Amino acid sequence: MSDAVSLDQLDAQQLRVLAERLMGQVAERDAQIARHDQALHFKQTHIDQLTQELALYKRWRYGRRSEQLNAAQASLLEETMDADMAAIEEQVLALQASITARPVTQAPRRMKLPPELPRTEIHHEPASTTCRCGCELKRMGEDVSEKLDYVPGVFSVQRHIRGKWVCAQCETLTQAPVPAQIIDKGIPTAGLLAQVLVAKFADHLPLYRQEGIFARAGLALARSTLGEWVGVCGLRLQPLVEALKAEVLTKTVLHADETPVQMLKPGAGKTHQAYLWAYTPTAYEQVRAVVYDFQPSRAGEHCRAFLAEWRGKLVTDDYAGYKAGFAAGITELGCMAHARRKFHDLHMNHQSQIAAQALELFGALYGIEREVAQLPAQERQRMRQARARPVAETLHRWLLAQRLRVPDGSGTARAIDYSLKRWQALTRYLDDGDAPIDNNWVENQIRPWAVGRSNWLFAGSLRGGQRAAAIMSLIQSARLNGHDPYAYLKDVLERLPTHKNSQISKLLPHRWTPAD
Repeated sequence: MSDAVSLDQLDAQQLRVLAERLMGQVAERDAQIARHDQALHFKQTHIDQLTQELALYKRWRYGRRSEQLNAAQASLLEETMDADMAAIEEQVLALQASITARPVTQAPRRMKLPPELPRTEIHHEPASTTCRCGCELKRMGEDVSEKLDYVPGVFSVQRHIRGKWVCAQCETLTQAPVPAQIIDKGIPTAGLLAQVLVAKFADHLPLYRQEGIFARAGLALARSTLGEWVGVCGLRLQPLVEALKAEVLTKTVLHADETPVQMLKPGAGKTHQAYLWAYTPTAYEQVRAVVYDFQPSRAGEHCRAFLAEWRGKLVTDDYAGYKAGFAAGITELGCMAHARRKFHDLHMNHQSQIAAQALELFGALYGIEREVAQLPAQERQRMRQARARPVAETLHRWLLAQRLRVPDGSGTARAIDYSLKRWQALTRYLDDGDAPIDNNWVENQIRPWAVGRSNWLFAGSLRGGQRAAAIMSLIQSARLNGHDPYAYLKDVLERLPTHKNSQISKLLPHRWTPAD
């Protein structure tokens, strides 16, 4: 039946219903178009911002500089900027591809690998040499690509050979796909990339030093090239770090701490203190992980932004930046080691007898902790209540009594006041077998940054520091789980290009198992 006849058969009410339905469909299509246009506008705006940022980086990188830097600082700054520019270019390409719905590629900049390097051939052939029409395929040639590999002290080349097979009957060409790589059309293998990342972020070797090491091994790799690799790898590994952060925030008890890191903004001519924040579950947790967060300052807003809606128990020192989180519902757990340290310093500097007495009581608390460390949480809590609480109450009474005897403003008074003002937070661990007595666990996770601090100099947009924090999160978490960071990163970089995003958590250090 035609539409005209169908409409003639409808009464007024039915026509109104039909009109409303059609208008709703039109409105929905208009809304979809508007949402699509809005998404395109957002992506284009982001592209414009990144393009402007990239232009600024290039002026900093290749123009005249006003900063008075020594040679080492200049090299550190340049390698960070090279990595930043590579990461920005990758982000722009990804956004452009999402807008045009087709891949946007750059012409590969491949260096010719020296013929004298040892070569290993890796063949990639179709799973079947029978054509869909039933005829046997015939090999008619091959495509060859070379990847640069490295084990400490020795370069080698992987020759990936992809045979071309053709059907004489229907002329169908069959060829194994190109193996997916972290750096598309690049020359480094996952092993070489892992070596560069581990050397820079675990062994604290700046890229200009690695450049010299590689030259002695027989191949000069420019630090600018190494910087580009670091930038792209940092971008590719970011989803894994986000998954690690999400996992950490599922825990009900966390440690937090922060440490200063030098940052130079190009053009400003001087450095200022940025901060590296660290968050980790306790040593009692089965999940061994740490997430670093690089920020331009020590402002408490950075901690609040990281923790977001998390409302568990947070072990910290007494830094005021955490106080807003406690007011918003996070439970404060104090650090007994900080309280003890006040008396330790008094005893070491002034041979204070009062401090010595305090240290004995603190020592008794720590002695109990060593005994219960391996117990289940409920048993640990029971033992703390039975044995540690009486010691803590004795310490509290002793602190109150001693405070009446020492003058205000003295070092002893300040040490006692520190503990008395924070007594509730310091002793909350007694009521929770999952809570630690102090914040030493996270301070140990910050130590690698203190060791490598002189080898990092971060640039303007904080990209360099945030990239280092991301990669260091994976490296240190791998260490906590007993993995060799090189083996872990090599395997992850090999698997990431084809790994499903929905299964990214399987590559986290505490769940990772090497590929077969």
